[in-house]
Amino acid sequence: FGTAADVDGAHKAADKTLDLPEFLVDIEQRTNLGAFFPHRVTYHSSCHGLRFLKLGDRPYQLLREVEGIDLVPLENFEECCGFGGTFALKNAEVSQAMVTDKTRHVKDTGAEYVTGGDSSCLMNIGGALSRQRSGIRALHMAEILASTKEHPWTPETAAYSKEKML
Repeated sequence: FGTAADVDGAHKAADKTLDLPEFLVDIEQRTNLGAFFPHRVTYHSSCHGLRFLKLGDRPYQLLREVEGIDLVPLENFEECCGFGGTFALKNAEVSQAMVTDKTRHVKDTGAEYVTGGDSSCLMNIGGALSRQRSGIRALHMAEILASTKEHPWTPETAAYSKEKML
């Protein structure tokens, strides 16, 4: 667990660390980033974002400003997707039931994409949607906010950028 100095250092780092919506809305005071994403999208609010970070409507403020987006509400948005650290391993059946409920709600929106700010949630939800052959893709909110008319997000550009990072 470390020394008192390690813990103090961790607290200092945490005090300076912000989630993307916090940084953009609260610090930069920007909601319109010039993004363009002409698709039907629903937003998954992660447990961490809702309960610990208390992001509130900041992600929605950003997504509502995306040109072309058809942002549709997700029923029971506050419910967990069932992933949560080791929860999915220790409680596999409950976890599976939770993600099944979540994907049902995502499919009910008619969205092409489900987005959010938590990569773990998006992997869990996206994996379940893929296994269900729903055709709905999970996409991190940062990818939508970075998409522009000049440089639109596509599966091909996403694959290219991931290759460039490796």
